[in-house]
Amino acid sequence: MKLEKLLDEEAAFDQDHHSSATDTPLREDAFLIPPAEKVALIEDKIAEVLHTLGMDLTDDSLKGTPKRVAKMFVNEIFGGLLPENKPSASTFKNKYKYGEMLVEKNITLYSTCEHHLLPIVGKAHVAYISNGTVVGLSKMNRIVDYYAKRPQVQERLTLQIVAELQKVLNTKNVACVIDAKHLCVNSRGISDISSSTVTAEFGGRFQEKELKREFLDYIQLDTAF
Repeated sequence: MKLEKLLDEEAAFDQDHHSSATDTPLREDAFLIPPAEKVALIEDKIAEVLHTLGMDLTDDSLKGTPKRVAKMFVNEIFGGLLPENKPSASTFKNKYKYGEMLVEKNITLYSTCEHHLLPIVGKAHVAYISNGTVVGLSKMNRIVDYYAKRPQVQERLTLQIVAELQKVLNTKNVACVIDAKHLCVNSRGISDISSSTVTAEFGGRFQEKELKREFLDYIQLDTAF
């Protein structure tokens, strides 16, 4: 299908489809093609790109590259686009009656900038105040990882993490700060290797000045190990 036709179809679709600020821009038919078929289709397209660039795909080093890239796109770095990969966040009653904030900091984050398809690498810091429910610690990491593994902008990623935890925990009292390097800035264009991008979302009580300050102080503490 010609690129122009694809763009025309998506423009027509956009006129009828309205997403919220936290939604990844997906077509309604995004999940009609099974993952294995997506891998095969993308493999052909990657081979075409490399061929157009002048690469010799019969070379031992390159002949497996289109399939490797296709599998990586579908199953790994964009695996967060597959609904079946969404983590099931088991919750428990807060039987300890712990009423202060719980902070999970320095969550390693790997994502991909949707503007240039280059890596975003950084740390996410997430906190919540229980409304009678708690969630397993590893589930916070998995939620970050799930929403990071898709073409992203950092602002949307921050909002998605907070919105998902608010839904899981049934409370607005969730906060997230992300500090990340964007290789589209660091390795191309201005090529500024020292800059990073910080985004934050403070929900519920975290909008209170004292709680916001406490959370920010926590994430600046030295880790135990």
